[in-house]
Amino acid sequence: MRLLFLAVLRPHTGNAVTAERVRDHLEAAGHICILKDAFDFESSSEIANLITTENFGAALALHLYRGGRLLQGHGIPFGVIFGGTDLNEDVNQREKNNVMGKILEEARFAVAFTESMKEMAQAQWVDPVFTREVKAKVKRSAGVRLLGEMPREDLHAAVKNCFAVVNSSVSEGMSAAILEAMDLEVPVLARNIPGNSAVVKHEVTGLLFSDPQEFVQLAKRLVSDPALEREMVANGREYVRRHHSWQAERVTYQRLVRRLEGSWED
Repeated sequence: MRLLFLAVLRPHTGNAVTAERVRDHLEAAGHICILKDAFDFESSSEIANLITTENFGAALALHLYRGGRLLQGHGIPFGVIFGGTDLNEDVNQREKNNVMGKILEEARFAVAFTESMKEMAQAQWVDPVFTREVKAKVKRSAGVRLLGEMPREDLHAAVKNCFAVVNSSVSEGMSAAILEAMDLEVPVLARNIPGNSAVVKHEVTGLLFSDPQEFVQLAKRLVSDPALEREMVANGREYVRRHHSWQAERVTYQRLVRRLEGSWED
């Protein structure tokens, strides 16, 4: 595949060295990788002409703002590599921050060289549109706090100190948060959608609500009925033990992988 690779190529800089190294990796895999200096282009229209003229099939940008913004809107699949300055400096400028969020919405993938860079990016953008909506709604909601990501041990400690865990998702496959709450013996209130009702049996392993009014009603009931709370907590823990055991899951995946290796004795 012919790849366009945009990066800031000032001699002897970290970006230039990284770009050359990445290009070598790609060309070793048989791709044709054309490395261009992002500073040589003043507009995305110039990139559009280049893509058409050179018949590029995909593109890559080193530095989310300097390189990535030139690849937007061309219909060519592209990925981005965080450069450092984009996460350390550009995020602090509102206009650049907004642009970078939109770039990530269009990019097929994003690469961070360290775990701390990844965490910084996730804190700024996991899903930009949804994040903006959530933050705006939280600001309008009295008594609601928005917490960022935290290590699993800290999250579990926080959950165990809560009266209940609420899942208000409008779409779920299988909610790990619900299963974790059950395993930690914390009551669950969940929106009544297929993914949640598949693991929460109403008034047995948790409570299911369909609208805000029903949520308030059920929450008040949970607060005033310790016996119901104890019963649901016990049933929830038993449900997780029977149907979502870590040990059973491990055995199942190991057996399935053996099938991929050609062993069909199971």
